[in-house]
Amino acid sequence: MQLHEDAPRLVVPDRAEATARMKIDRAGWAVRSYARFDRAAVMRVTRAVAEAAHKAAQEYAEWAVRETGMGVVEHKRLKNELSAHPLVDFYENTDLVNPRVDTGRKMVEIPKPAGVVLALTPATNPVSTLYYKAILALLSRNAVIFSPHPLARACCAHAAARLEAAAVAAGAPAGLIQCIEEPSVPLVQALMASPKVQVILATGGGPMVRAAYSSGNPAIGVGPGNAPVYVDPTADQTLAAQRIVDSKAFDNSVLCTNESVLISLAENANRLERGLRAAGAHILSEPEVGKLRAWLFPHGHLNTAAVGKSAVWIAQQAGLRVVPSTRVLIAPVAQVGLDEPLTREKLCPVLAWATAETFERATGMAQMILRMTGAGHSAAIHCEDPQKAMDFAAALSVYRVVVNAPCSQGAAGFATHLAPSFMIGTGYFGRSSVGENIGPQHLVHWTRLAWNSDASVQMGDFGAVRAPFEGQAPAPRPAPAPAAAPLAEAGGMDRDMLRQLILQELRELTRGQS
Repeated sequence: MQLHEDAPRLVVPDRAEATARMKIDRAGWAVRSYARFDRAAVMRVTRAVAEAAHKAAQEYAEWAVRETGMGVVEHKRLKNELSAHPLVDFYENTDLVNPRVDTGRKMVEIPKPAGVVLALTPATNPVSTLYYKAILALLSRNAVIFSPHPLARACCAHAAARLEAAAVAAGAPAGLIQCIEEPSVPLVQALMASPKVQVILATGGGPMVRAAYSSGNPAIGVGPGNAPVYVDPTADQTLAAQRIVDSKAFDNSVLCTNESVLISLAENANRLERGLRAAGAHILSEPEVGKLRAWLFPHGHLNTAAVGKSAVWIAQQAGLRVVPSTRVLIAPVAQVGLDEPLTREKLCPVLAWATAETFERATGMAQMILRMTGAGHSAAIHCEDPQKAMDFAAALSVYRVVVNAPCSQGAAGFATHLAPSFMIGTGYFGRSSVGENIGPQHLVHWTRLAWNSDASVQMGDFGAVRAPFEGQAPAPRPAPAPAAAPLAEAGGMDRDMLRQLILQELRELTRGQS
């Protein structure tokens, strides 16, 4: 039988997009229940997920390096661990569940979770970012759906399934933590525009972050880093050099908080150089700098093959000879800015080094670097003069200045008392909505009951007023062992999701015939 050309055609929806939309629906159902959990239940669920994350830190560190080819297993394990129990500990006293009663101001504040969070994760820090965003969502009573970078989709999908199983075993509703198994740019763009997504946490490349902001949904995005680090003559040169090399070599420099350009004065350059060499850095000669620049920035653009690779590997690719113990390649440059590509963000253990005659000139060079890229992000200074530290920070368009600490860990809150974070808000300088390290408090807004300020109007006694909770969640159930590939039999869906997907597809087919 031959169909007439004008006959209605069946419109079969894209399976990956339909599956993802089902995940959003499932998250919506889950979060409506989870939003009524009291704080004790929320913390129990979060602690259980943190424990599952901690136990699998080594497994996913190995998996991430194997799948992406980036970074160092030992360092990724540490980042995974820091994104588990220590992250929960940091927010132990941050109550985002109970109403706050301020009798002095005659005001009651009720926390309202965002709802469904769409979280983008990068290839450079895949599982640690997933851990971090999952815990932020749980602490703030939200559901989270991950869209991982395609280079890290397998480890992220498995990690999300493990954390979801731990949450459910602790009494959480199913569907709080999910992952898109087949991410693609069109799919992510469609999900970012979904009216069922309340907020987007965007960590990734500039185009994806800009797409999140233009999606029509609220978004919290982070811009690129390009941290300048200044070493003053007053600093302990050996100690400063050790901290910088340790930071730059950490996980092969994939953290966006790593030092990108080193600045010193000419008067302390020799002492600093001795310290850098002792710490494991290779100081390049002028011809070597030319070879490295040509390989790392062919036609003026970063060679992405270098991202997350070791200093020795990069040296070999660029035709340089270095000892096997080399941790960082340091390239002395005559200028900073647009005409010197080595002063851009690199995400690999290559550090440009420029010298200045005065502190004021060094500060100006640091600001020039940030104007090129990295505005709003981070900078570092090593000095023993508080006035210089203040002047340096005041002159730069950044929201974090790390003092006498490794910038990679310091700006991310792991070597300072800043909030531990894998989302570094770049604020107005960096075209972002938030200028601080992102935490669970950014996923909650507050409804405020405000009484008449007239002293003759009484507020009333809230001592016996009941908060709108269902109480403790059900008793924890034993966690099922994670599958080798999560829910592989149904393309990432359980039986209930598959049944709902079929019904949804039938409805869409029916609409297509009408």
